[in-house]
Amino acid sequence: MDISTLIPSFGSGALTVLWFVVALSIIVAIHEYGHYIVGRWSGIGADVFSIGFGPVLWSRVDKRGTQWQIAAIPLGGYVKFKGDANAASGKDGEAMADMNDEERRASMHGAPLWARAATVAAGPIFNFILSLIIFAAVMMVNGQVGSRLIVGEMRDLPNAPYSLQPGDLVREVNGVTLPSFDEPEAFAEFWRDMEKQDPLPYLVSRDGEEVEVTGPYLYPPMVLSLAPRSAAYNAGLEVGDVFTEIDGAPVVAFSELKEAVETGEGQTLLLTVARDGAEQKFALTPRRVDEPQDDGGFVTNWRIGIGGGFAFEPATEALPFGEAVAAGASQTVRIMEGSLSGLYHMITGAISSCNLSGPVGIAQTSAAMASQGTQSFIWFIAVLSTAIGLLNLFPIPMLDGGHLVFYAYEAVTGRPPADGVLRVLMTAGMMIVLGMMLFGLTNDLFCP
Repeated sequence: MDISTLIPSFGSGALTVLWFVVALSIIVAIHEYGHYIVGRWSGIGADVFSIGFGPVLWSRVDKRGTQWQIAAIPLGGYVKFKGDANAASGKDGEAMADMNDEERRASMHGAPLWARAATVAAGPIFNFILSLIIFAAVMMVNGQVGSRLIVGEMRDLPNAPYSLQPGDLVREVNGVTLPSFDEPEAFAEFWRDMEKQDPLPYLVSRDGEEVEVTGPYLYPPMVLSLAPRSAAYNAGLEVGDVFTEIDGAPVVAFSELKEAVETGEGQTLLLTVARDGAEQKFALTPRRVDEPQDDGGFVTNWRIGIGGGFAFEPATEALPFGEAVAAGASQTVRIMEGSLSGLYHMITGAISSCNLSGPVGIAQTSAAMASQGTQSFIWFIAVLSTAIGLLNLFPIPMLDGGHLVFYAYEAVTGRPPADGVLRVLMTAGMMIVLGMMLFGLTNDLFCP
């Protein structure tokens, strides 16, 4: 079922909150389950496993004595291990003093250092594993385009119908041989030399014969993806829209739209769009966007927040399991690298601090991705899971990374930090986290 079919049933505000809660709850459940299950494997017992904070809406106690619960405030979750004083794993000194040796071993604060470190690290690691699994699964389902371009499903373009059909193997477009996708330089030259007109003559292989047919410009100005909270999204553009004019001039190629946006230096564009057999007009002002580069730097460009693609859905081949897993892992690592690079460049002032979103921005993005279909929403969950896993590894007291720093100190000195010092550091960590949330919320409210 496509999630987007549910959207008319909700108001926009309620919808935004709903999909944010769904996305966050899935990620939190995986993160906390990582802590719980590795703790259990390491001999550490859990008193409470909670999704959400505050008043308990539902709960049950399992045979190990762990209370599983859903609480009223769905903005996170926690595992309260034996010996913990609170959800942040602060030490309950009185409870620990009353424990015998066996009970202390089963507590978070009496377990061996390796068990505590493994339990804490498991939360972010499970986030990364979730991301890898989702990325790999999506890639396996979608498959990959082979070395040759074969027509899959035709898209709904204004000049249709064409005589190009699903299953056709494209050999030539407008008299120019289509190179293999394995030849990127030749393919780039093919794009540059393609005449910008619609329709175009195609030479295809069909049922064992070469046939001349008509088809669309191969890369039309069609919206195939829409960035949440972008200029195009906020203006009301939708996936499937096709641009027919820019400031009154006809347009047939996505590259013409891209060039108009990038060279306009932020000037408002009057765009004519074909949608459901009718024309609509939009006044759209591009935004300056900081985009990551392969070398780790950033480049600022003008963007409206749409992505294009072929005039038809290319036929795909199944992606082998091993390649899908490797691609999923690579995608997860790229997100982590991009996040760290972005944070560094914001701190140094190289890019705008408005690139950091808060809870409102994340909630809006959740709803926007859900509106584009189930796969887009699931992909967003994977991206957000990676980001949350990475954030939790920051060496800030109260976060998992802060606990791992404390354990590293204990490994070096042979003793944990004093309880009083830990309380001060945990309070400082909470202030830092709240400050980060407030900064992100301010960006959500005041950044363009």
